Amino acid sequence: MLNNSTSTPTLSQRAAPIGIFDSGIGGLSVLRHVRALLPDEEFVYFADSGFAPYGEKPEEVIVARAVAIADFLLKFKVKAIVVACNTATAAAIAGLRERYPQLQVVGVEPGLKPAAVQTQTKVVGVLATGGTLTSSKFLALQQQVASASGVRFLPQACTGLADQIEKGELNSRETASMVERYVAPLLAQNADTLVLGCTHYPFVQHLIEQVVAATGKQVGLVDTGAAVARQLQRLLQLHQLQAASSAQTGLLTAYTTGSRTALMTAFSKLLKVEPTVEQVSVAVASTEN
Repeated sequence: MLNNSTSTPTLSQRAAPIGIFDSGIGGLSVLRHVRALLPDEEFVYFADSGFAPYGEKPEEVIVARAVAIADFLLKFKVKAIVVACNTATAAAIAGLRERYPQLQVVGVEPGLKPAAVQTQTKVVGVLATGGTLTSSKFLALQQQVASASGVRFLPQACTGLADQIEKGELNSRETASMVERYVAPLLAQNADTLVLGCTHYPFVQHLIEQVVAATGKQVGLVDTGAAVARQLQRLLQLHQLQAASSAQTGLLTAYTTGSRTALMTAFSKLLKVEPTVEQVSVAVASTEN
C-alpha cells in the first residue's frame, strides 16, 4: 500500500500503474495527454459505459459508481487515480480523497480560470453536463473566478451530447445539429472563449470549430486535459512515484462495463492504440462509511 509519508517509495511502488476512469470514452481525451507526458508509466483505463452518461444521474449514484470503480482499480495496486470525468470529479473527488488517503487522486474541472485569462470580451461560454453545472463544486468555482476577474460565464448544459460521442457519432448530422444548438447562442451573446467542460467534448472540437467559423468570429477553446497531465506529473514527482524508464514502458490495459468492441474501436479510432480490453462488472456498496 502506498502512502504519503516521507519514506522513499520502493521500486515496485514507483512501477505501480496509474488508474484512469470516466463514464465512458471521454476520459481518452485526458489519457492521450497523460500518456504523452508520462510515457514510462503503466495505465489501467476504466470506462463505465454500461452506466453512461453520468451527466443527468443523481449525485449519490455517481458517488457510488466512483467508489466501486476506485475499489476495482485498487486490485491492480495503482499508485494514483485520475478521475477523467468532470461530473464524477464534481460529485465524488472529495470523498475519494478522504476514502483513499494512500493514493494520489487527480480530478478534472472546467477550465474557468484559464478561460478568464484568455477572454477579451469578458464573456465565456461553458459547455458541460447538467450534473457538472449544478454541482456545488462548479458553482463555487464559477463564483470565485467571476468575482476575481469580472468575467461573465454562460453555462450551457449539453444534454445528450456526451451520449452521441459515446455512440461514436462524431460526425453525424444529429451530433452536428446538437453542437450548433448549444454553441450558437453563446456566440450570439458575445462569448469569445468556450470551455469544454466535459472530457467527451474534445472529440467533437471540429464540429464546434465549424459553428464558430460560420460566424466569422475569433473564439478560443479551453480543454484542461494537458493541465490534468501536468498536475499528475507534479504529484508523482513530489512523492517520488514516477516510474523509471524500462523496456516495459507505456503498458495499457482497459476495462469496461459496456461493450468491449465499442471501447476497442474508440481506442483505435481516437488514440490509434489497441490495448487489451475486458468487459467487467463492479459491485456498488453503500457509500455511507
